[in-house]
Amino acid sequence: MASERDRSASRITLSDLVEELLGHEGPLPIVAAGDPVLRRGAKPFDGQLDPGLLARFVAALRATMHAAPGVGLAAPQVGVPLRIAVIEDPAPVSDEVRVVRGRVPQPFRVLVNPSYVGIGPGRVAFFEGCLSVPGWQAVVARHTEVRLTALDEHGRAVDEVFSGWPARIVQHETDHLDGTLYLDHAELRSLSSNQATAELWAQPTPQSAAEVLGFPLPG
Repeated sequence: MASERDRSASRITLSDLVEELLGHEGPLPIVAAGDPVLRRGAKPFDGQLDPGLLARFVAALRATMHAAPGVGLAAPQVGVPLRIAVIEDPAPVSDEVRVVRGRVPQPFRVLVNPSYVGIGPGRVAFFEGCLSVPGWQAVVARHTEVRLTALDEHGRAVDEVFSGWPARIVQHETDHLDGTLYLDHAELRSLSSNQATAELWAQPTPQSAAEVLGFPLPG
């Protein structure tokens, strides 16, 4: 049986849906795992929002990402099934973590209709979390390097190679647009509460967690 939310969404346009979301003050509500919008492939953006509304929506996504806080947010995470995501990472980490994880600052970017392909066989695993799965983290092996193609918010082509942690962010957010959560790729034996992750597995790599919890790491 369709939910009331599904029936309502079918009766309004995406433009109406975004206008309704933006009509409320403060950060947009983030949709949690279990909501169907996170499991459906998002629709390619082809002008469903006029330039002014798109700019307002992008600004709201950025503000919501900052407030969460997070380093990326996809439109389906606020209930809007469009292939739009934002990323931004000041990378406030120690030098050791920066080197091991390849986590370097990333400026604010808008990704419209993004897709990626892995470059080479390299994969690396780290704990990862998601704003739509609050309170939990798990180890995910991802491509070390990816090539991203997309458009920006002005319709300009993006074709760029990302490596290290920025590549992880790109993969995580683009996956959202395909109806995929990070848990679909995770080593489930690594699943840990945020508290347990901070207290037990705060090392730069998940090697200790793999040894104690009993899951494999790539390589």
